[in-house]
Amino acid sequence: MNDTRTDIICRENGAIYEITIDRPKVNAIDTPTSRKMGEAFSHFRDNPDLGVCIITGAGDRIFSAGWDLKSLDDGTTRLDNWWEQEDASLGGFAGITEMWNLNKPVIAAVNGLAIGGGFEIVLACDLIIAADHAEFALPELPLGIIPDAGAMQRLPRRLPYNIALEMLYLGRRMTAREGAEYGLINKLVPASELMPKARQWAEQLCAVAPLALQSIKEVLRAIDGSSIQSAFHAMRTANLPIYREMLGSEDAGEGVRAFMEKRKPEFRGE
Repeated sequence: MNDTRTDIICRENGAIYEITIDRPKVNAIDTPTSRKMGEAFSHFRDNPDLGVCIITGAGDRIFSAGWDLKSLDDGTTRLDNWWEQEDASLGGFAGITEMWNLNKPVIAAVNGLAIGGGFEIVLACDLIIAADHAEFALPELPLGIIPDAGAMQRLPRRLPYNIALEMLYLGRRMTAREGAEYGLINKLVPASELMPKARQWAEQLCAVAPLALQSIKEVLRAIDGSSIQSAFHAMRTANLPIYREMLGSEDAGEGVRAFMEKRKPEFRGE
């Protein structure tokens, strides 16, 4: 019998939302799992009490091996136009690779190997913290396919172009240390410090004004690929509702007052 469990563990800790991929043995993702991840990220996006998300994998060996090849082999998951099986409102593969309206930050806490679609999940996150034994790879080409859930689009923008091509063409693994040297990884830590550091960063982000925090991602998305002049024009004229709301918010006034009064601000998200 096919294993169709959707083993995604979600926890709320104050304003921090944690998603753990827990599908032994390699945290692979089939279509039901991908949809459940989309539901989890939608819940995070739409809940005003949640400010930052951390995504990680269960165990200390593999973050995620990406697409569940067994489900492809037995026909449970279709390869041809696979995206048509995904609910577009749930963010594409794994719920995050195409969730364009998610303006809250997501931290990837990479606990081990991030391969194929697992690496593409990492690339879709805003900040990446990796255990020092983690590695990244895109092994699709020898399987007769390509990594089309974000690696083709994002990796050449994150790495020197020829290094990205080595990963895409040759499938070679990149260690977390090398990724940190290239700037792909924000922080490299011992495995025992991975989740504490991710939670520390999340707590730091949750302490700022929510509208300001979300404005950064909204604006960056709107100006991606633009010249500096065009980027300024977009900030002044584009439809950026969170940014506009932030400029006139009570929190903006509170932040200035707290600074002048030398006290900690009390932000309310409005």
